Amino acid sequence: MSARRTTGRPDAARSRTFPPLPPARGRRSFAESWWGNAWVEALEGKQRSADGRLARGRTYARGGNVGEITVTPGRVAARVQGSRRTPYRTSMDIPVLSERDWELLLDAAAGQAGHIAALLDRDVPAELAEDAARAGVRLLPRQGELTPACSCPDWGHPCKHAAAVYYQVARLLDEDPFVLLLLRGRGEQELMDELQRRNAAQAALESASGHDVPSAAGSVPAKDVFAAARTGLPPLPGPPPATDRPGPTALLTGAGAPGTGIDPAALEFLATDAAARAARLLTEALSPASPDAAPAGPLDIDQDVIRLAAAEGPPAVTARLADAAGLGHADLARAVRAWRHGGPEGLRVLNEPWDPEPYELAAARDAVRQAWEGERTPALRATRNRLTATGRAAQLRLGSDRLWYPYRKESGTWWPAGPADRDPAAALATALDPEPS
Repeated sequence: MSARRTTGRPDAARSRTFPPLPPARGRRSFAESWWGNAWVEALEGKQRSADGRLARGRTYARGGNVGEITVTPGRVAARVQGSRRTPYRTSMDIPVLSERDWELLLDAAAGQAGHIAALLDRDVPAELAEDAARAGVRLLPRQGELTPACSCPDWGHPCKHAAAVYYQVARLLDEDPFVLLLLRGRGEQELMDELQRRNAAQAALESASGHDVPSAAGSVPAKDVFAAARTGLPPLPGPPPATDRPGPTALLTGAGAPGTGIDPAALEFLATDAAARAARLLTEALSPASPDAAPAGPLDIDQDVIRLAAAEGPPAVTARLADAAGLGHADLARAVRAWRHGGPEGLRVLNEPWDPEPYELAAARDAVRQAWEGERTPALRATRNRLTATGRAAQLRLGSDRLWYPYRKESGTWWPAGPADRDPAAALATALDPEPS
């Protein structure tokens, strides 16, 4: 890529102009980085082949029809050579982040030293985008947020000229991710100055207190405040010893009173389950990691039915649970396997498709491509939160916990194939494993 030219004072003017990019004929994609690919997916959405204008835009972009590109907060503009002699004036407007969103994004970046190091190396780690998303900040725009404009007579939304400019921006993002941050409202220098200021303030706070103080959330755990402030207080007594197993439960005999509907075997099974849950909750409460762990939420009736079925009680109890859940034998078995691999979230991943941010799917594809370097990379087709390996009986499903759940097609039906993994490449390897789960 040619060296960039910046108009006005660097970053202070918040305007950057890039010379025309050379033709990109023969390239399989417009971007190599996950954020560049996510940018393309934001434009295409689910309608890549539904409108010939996008295809013509890709042709224009590959052919070098896009002239200088000027990037300012909320807008990218360029002249595009079409069929007429005079190039068309084309632009695409994108919403800038609010001041509150920038505060949350900067907190997320400053909270991890690795995020700052990556930005200095002109990289946007997927973890930063994930941290921002958890804070409610969407770094990449969605398709409906893009507003194109062009001097051509085509009323398409976008026309092929605006689409060409948008595709070329993906190539700029590969070279410099700060282009994306400028489009969202902040220049490179002011961002780095603010991150360094926050980092210095955090270091000063830690030095003054003599303790590590987390900065990303803007708050301090009570245990750290107590540890820093106490003077001469006696130590708190230690917790009681944890139990390693529940005690024996009562063995019930008899057939139950006639007409009561009480099944002694089912009652014994429920008592055993309650004792095991109580022992586990006590162990978790006494664990040193417990104060920082998020408490598990309550289960709804359907989740608790599947949890009980996963405990492998008497066959008659399992049959009653299947009836209560309204599930056949195969569907109950799939739900039980999903529960064993992922608990409530594993069950949601089995039953509830949803729409993640485009960057999450692009980052997953990038991770798989890197892991399969030197081998033929499996082609992954995206459908909502699912990536299906084309021609393979393997699929990945993204949970709301940002873990990837492997699935394998068995007898024409997708079955959970193993535990979830933060690394999509590792989860895909599990899904491709021919051994049954």
